[in-house]
Amino acid sequence: MPALSLFSPLKRVSVGAWAAVAWCLGSANALRSQFGIPGMPTGDPLLGVGDWVLVAASLCVVVAAARLLGRRPLTSLALFVAATFATTLANGETGITFLHYLTIDVAMAFIVAVGARPARWTALVVALCVLPGYALTRQWSGLPVQLAHTVDTSWTGWQTFSLLAAVGWLVGKSVRQSRVYARRMSEQAATQAVTAERLRIAREMHDTVAHSIGIIALQAGAAARVVETQPARAREAMVAVETAGRETLSGLRRMLGALRQADTDAAAGGAAPGGAGGGGRDEAPRGPAAGLADLDRLAAVTSAAGVRVEVVRSGEQRPLPPDVDLSAFRIIQESITNVVRHSGADACRVSVDHRTEELVIEIADSGRGTVAAPVSGGGFGLAGMRERAALLHGEFSAGPRPGGGFLVTAVLPVPAAVAAAVAG
Repeated sequence: MPALSLFSPLKRVSVGAWAAVAWCLGSANALRSQFGIPGMPTGDPLLGVGDWVLVAASLCVVVAAARLLGRRPLTSLALFVAATFATTLANGETGITFLHYLTIDVAMAFIVAVGARPARWTALVVALCVLPGYALTRQWSGLPVQLAHTVDTSWTGWQTFSLLAAVGWLVGKSVRQSRVYARRMSEQAATQAVTAERLRIAREMHDTVAHSIGIIALQAGAAARVVETQPARAREAMVAVETAGRETLSGLRRMLGALRQADTDAAAGGAAPGGAGGGGRDEAPRGPAAGLADLDRLAAVTSAAGVRVEVVRSGEQRPLPPDVDLSAFRIIQESITNVVRHSGADACRVSVDHRTEELVIEIADSGRGTVAAPVSGGGFGLAGMRERAALLHGEFSAGPRPGGGFLVTAVLPVPAAVAAAVAG
């Protein structure tokens, strides 16, 4: 058993309970001469019945104060002070004991840590005025502030106890600042998570829609040109448009269904879909995420649209982690979309090289060597591809080739151990 596990039950003890324990120890120390224990002081006069009743009542007040500290902290602090005054007066002491004052400081530090500004300053003033208040209480009661056989007075240790109050204030303030900092960090982390999720959704939406819309536009344009001279070819183009549209709609439904289900689970604590009131009618069909296994289908669809795609694979092909597999496919998909929409080329070459600890993909064409929309700032294709590579700690580059055309290169790390785990 780890040594720290021995202290785990102590973490569940409330601050009020610790304050009450300190108060009880202080009272037991102050009243030790009343029990006739060998080795203990015996010169103090014995307490009467009324004094013991006052001590017992003070103990009950302390228990109530400990329970109230979390809900009504200033009331709890006042009860701790009242119980301390009563017990000290009953014992005939001229000054507050250290442990009793420590109890008050613990309550004050708790208020400083969790209370509002007025409550914090009120608690500090109360803690600093405990000794002067007790001295005035003895004077108003006609009691001496100094006993004949001692040099201690009701003001003894005021400077030391004021320093102790200052320490309690600083501890409470430090705890408060730590709580505020932790809350801000939590809010910042939540904001960053929301932003990252929005960017991920934006990338998925862009990559899913942009390619299909490019193919649809290309096929629709071809159909419009040959609709009168080659009706059969126009019909084939429109069938391709229908197929691309249905696939895009299915992909969007899966994405929106997953997002909606995530919101439902978060709101209902993970309730299963299709429960009462839902009937499961709005649940979108879900399929496996896109990956390099869909590369041949992507090449076939693009080739049918008029831009021939040649796929070249090298290296030892093996299963990839889902995030690497999806990112590689989306980078290739977006690159092919740019070839179709902007390059003016009639063919492109896609190379996928499975290396020991990385995946290298290249998409090259022999077109104009530009990607008009992303470069001019009107699109997000290159930015999305660069973000995907950066999230995987990979490398990305895109630009005109020296011999003409455009080249997109991405290097995505694939640790051998991770790939082996996925394969297993």
